[in-house]
Amino acid sequence: MSNYDVLDLDGRVLTTFLAILENSSVTIAADKLGVTQSAVSHTLARLRKVLQDPLFVRSGHRLTPTETALSLKEPVQKALDIINGLTDQRQFDPKSEKMKFVVAANDMQRDLVFPQLLKNARDNGIHLECEFMPSGHPTVAMMRDARCQLALTPLPPDGPDIFQKPLFSGNMECFFDGEMRDPPQSWNEYCRADHLAVRFAGGGTSLRVLADLDASQISEPKVSVPNFNAIPPFIKGTTLIATEMNLMKISNYPATPT
Repeated sequence: MSNYDVLDLDGRVLTTFLAILENSSVTIAADKLGVTQSAVSHTLARLRKVLQDPLFVRSGHRLTPTETALSLKEPVQKALDIINGLTDQRQFDPKSEKMKFVVAANDMQRDLVFPQLLKNARDNGIHLECEFMPSGHPTVAMMRDARCQLALTPLPPDGPDIFQKPLFSGNMECFFDGEMRDPPQSWNEYCRADHLAVRFAGGGTSLRVLADLDASQISEPKVSVPNFNAIPPFIKGTTLIATEMNLMKISNYPATPT
């Protein structure tokens, strides 16, 4: 243990350790912290590597702490108390702060969240600046290199130091012009249809979210567009089909035919 690098231990890692220790469960710890189970599992794996100890062993449905984990409880809590104490003399007032964030998001996610969020901030006297960049398929490096502080994506990057939290969920639906065609009546008919998809800057298309199905059977998109708000005008008056989340219905896009 004497060879570990203390720079690999930050407040989030220590908080995650205590949450697992107190709840004897990765799942419950994730729920308490408001993050995904995957994020907690990655943090635990990182701790095990840094401290060179398993820290917890499975016993039935619970995780039992090792002697090392038990011995770390008090010093970890003290370390967190010291970290928290750094801000005791400084009250955070969002109305007196100037905050700027670089956000990676595609146009649908951006338009679902940020117009109303920024309006609410302005209405409450909060100075908040946001710069948006195309997310494509976000990578861990994109966030580690501080190119963005936040990424909104259905395909989050997988890294032990990247915390994930679901914001909203939806179902996949077919969007098409009902005056030009009927909905597909079978999987085979759907696969043979002329598809339209969003092609991201880093490669790949929005059809990737169908990875849990055998998406290899689906025809290659006949039309690829760079963003989601281009879908309605390209579908209108054609037999094209776009398979996207039903959240498009509550976005600020022009009426999307279905």
